[in-house]
Amino acid sequence: MKVIDLRSERFEQSKHLLNRRYLPVPELIQQVSAILADVQQNGNRALRELSKRFDGVDLEPSEVRVNETEMAQALERLDPLVRDALEASRQNVQQFALRSRRTDWSAANVQGATVGERFNPFQRVGIYVPAGTAPLVSSAIMTASLASAVGVPEIVVTTPPFHQRNLNPDLLSALQIAGATEIYKIGGAQAIGALAFGTESIRPVAKIFGPGNAYVMEAKRQVFGYVAVDLLPGPSEILVLADHTANPAWVAADLLAQAEHGPGSVICLVTTEAKLADTVQLEIQAQLKTLTRKSFLEPVLKQNAFAVIVTDRRHAIEVANSFSPEHLSIVMESAGELAEDITTAGAIFLGEYSPVAAGDFLAGPSHELPTGGAGKAFGGLTVDQFQRRTSIVRYDRVSLQKSLSTLKQFSEVEHLDAHGRSVTIRFE
Repeated sequence: MKVIDLRSERFEQSKHLLNRRYLPVPELIQQVSAILADVQQNGNRALRELSKRFDGVDLEPSEVRVNETEMAQALERLDPLVRDALEASRQNVQQFALRSRRTDWSAANVQGATVGERFNPFQRVGIYVPAGTAPLVSSAIMTASLASAVGVPEIVVTTPPFHQRNLNPDLLSALQIAGATEIYKIGGAQAIGALAFGTESIRPVAKIFGPGNAYVMEAKRQVFGYVAVDLLPGPSEILVLADHTANPAWVAADLLAQAEHGPGSVICLVTTEAKLADTVQLEIQAQLKTLTRKSFLEPVLKQNAFAVIVTDRRHAIEVANSFSPEHLSIVMESAGELAEDITTAGAIFLGEYSPVAAGDFLAGPSHELPTGGAGKAFGGLTVDQFQRRTSIVRYDRVSLQKSLSTLKQFSEVEHLDAHGRSVTIRFE
């Protein structure tokens, strides 16, 4: 891990590493733009060529959509214990979602007109589920279950086949349990293009959800406006605030858990105790020997792992808000009190018995969260993002007449006499 001692003026120049905002490099912008243009212009033919190039799979257009037989077989073969785990997670996620669902309302304004809001589910949404290095069944639950909870009728999922013609059966089962209605074997920026623009065999969606790599995130950014998107969630990251009360082995385990997502992931320890930083690093090396995904862990530890030494608790909060972590774990005295001053984290985990993995798999809030500093502007995925808002306005003669003078003033100030005329004509 790179050690940054912010107690020393010598390291002041390192602060920029901890204050991040998402900014794609020009090369990435150009590459993704070319992929999206290809899909928009050439449809299925482009998808086939791009899948061969990036995912190593040559699928006929008729093979891209998962058929009913494949779906049924996956569920039949699902381990009962895995099914129970998926159902438990789905239940928690949907219960959490329903508590935060927005509902219709109406009221009278000052002049007596009826105003209100109506919330309908989007009729067709697209969800991207990563599957390049592991079958992320949790991502299926944490996205599609929210759409299902508010009654989205068409939940379209794309996920990369990645050198295999059939999807992982556990992932396929999780998608069905979560409520997916269509599943396609497509990955990368080309999948986002297919969802946004449509092809001969895939109808376009109204909004796109889901995490992904840099190409997927940039593709979502570029199609925004053509369709709606949720947020820009990239590779996983964690920042742990720890003091003398923290268990070094547990902190190391939490850091490694997020690092095993592989390249692009970021792990960071911020502590008031220099000795703790040293001990955590020793624990990381010891635990690394026992883990199976060393090829994913080691690049993260070499390139994107930081130990930051700060002067005090206030300083730690300042660093955390600048970093805007996807996951923030607070293992300090009075953790709940410190959390009140955190304003940019995607999710906060309080105390030594709240591992981030519990939030990744089971707790209830969706684990799709902003990364790369996007937490300064975005929150995590919530169920209301699957709902489309419509405002409702109804005047009668009495309430419009009470509004007449005010409406005339606005039309005169803005020099929009047709606006004013559209009101006064009703009383002539």
